[in-house]
Amino acid sequence: MPASPAAPSRAVPLIVLLIAASVLGLAPILVRLTETGPAAAGFWRFVFALPLLALIVGRPGGEGFARPSKWMLLAGLFFAMDLSFWHYGIVMTSVANATVLCNLTPVVVTAFAWLVLKERPGKLFVVALILAMAGAFAMAAAASGAQGTNPLLGDILSLLVSFWYSGYFLAVKLARRDASAMRVTWWATVVGAPILLAVSLMLGEDLVPASAAGWAACVAMGLMHVTGQGGVAWALGKLPASLTAVTILIQPVVAGVLGWLVFGETLTPVQALGGALVLSAVVLAQVSARKKTGAPTKADAPVNP
Repeated sequence: MPASPAAPSRAVPLIVLLIAASVLGLAPILVRLTETGPAAAGFWRFVFALPLLALIVGRPGGEGFARPSKWMLLAGLFFAMDLSFWHYGIVMTSVANATVLCNLTPVVVTAFAWLVLKERPGKLFVVALILAMAGAFAMAAAASGAQGTNPLLGDILSLLVSFWYSGYFLAVKLARRDASAMRVTWWATVVGAPILLAVSLMLGEDLVPASAAGWAACVAMGLMHVTGQGGVAWALGKLPASLTAVTILIQPVVAGVLGWLVFGETLTPVQALGGALVLSAVVLAQVSARKKTGAPTKADAPVNP
């Protein structure tokens, strides 16, 4: 059976999105290695990302910085709050829990995309979403309660992250209608950096890493931010928001495996099964997108690269 006209155009964005989501799976590992407070880690992530973003956005012949739209400013606000809550969650609970619970985002994003952006999900996609959520909860529920400094509070903070990340996700989606991925990422980062610095100072965190290894982790977070968030922002301009939100659920799978390898966190058989369910759901979501016929959605319209 020949592929639908929209399918070939989605191949490259999907590959970019999968790579970006996998790169972002490094975030919880690097946060623990920064030797700073949780919000301070987010601040340094933004600070070390800005020079590289400036080079990309301000390159000769590029789009340039221009004035930010309201959606870019909102993206920065939402992302700063997202990182503040999530980084504390990473410290207080397991890497797998923190990463999985914040990824209830697809539920919120899919509902918003359906009602507001008119990206109506197909039945097969809904099945994929349910499967992904089941896998995510299996990973969280099966993790050892002894991991982290305060597992219950860490889980609650990580759960609240899903609302902040949903706001960021949708703001980027709307900003991408008339701006490039890197310009959106630049302005979101510019707005978010001072917010994270203020949060860190108000909470009396350790702002400066204690060793060269801590600084190296901060620099790595900046590189990860440009690659990961830039890739996600680019994909959001090419793919439906709901499909993108489900696909990035490979992030907790990557984070869970890395938590097991780096920190020796227990990866139980149930967690492994949950990860397999998430990966299966991602594949099913792609199949659903290919089966969907009709006129292209707003996400398929040409946008800036």
